[in-house]
Amino acid sequence: MGTLIVSATVTLVVLGFSNHVLWLAAIALLFVYARYGRTWGSSSAAAPSGTSGSPARPDTSYRAYRQRRDQQAKWERRYRRERPLEARRQERRT
Repeated sequence: MGTLIVSATVTLVVLGFSNHVLWLAAIALLFVYARYGRTWGSSSAAAPSGTSGSPARPDTSYRAYRQRRDQQAKWERRYRRERPLEARRQERRT
């Protein structure tokens, strides 16, 4: 995706020598890519099932990490509570 954006930007800049509106289009394309483009590939490829492929905003990425971490801790506590013998065996192995 990044190579496509760079090649489109270079094309718009080269064509923009005769039409300065194309320079503005190149700048707008880079802005949109910098703002939204880098998160599209990583979030949709690694998104768990049931989530939309919409881009993750940078300010919510830590919030999503905290929710995943808290959910994992909740599952581990539940596992230890429901299966105390298996949980003790795993603690000895590590």
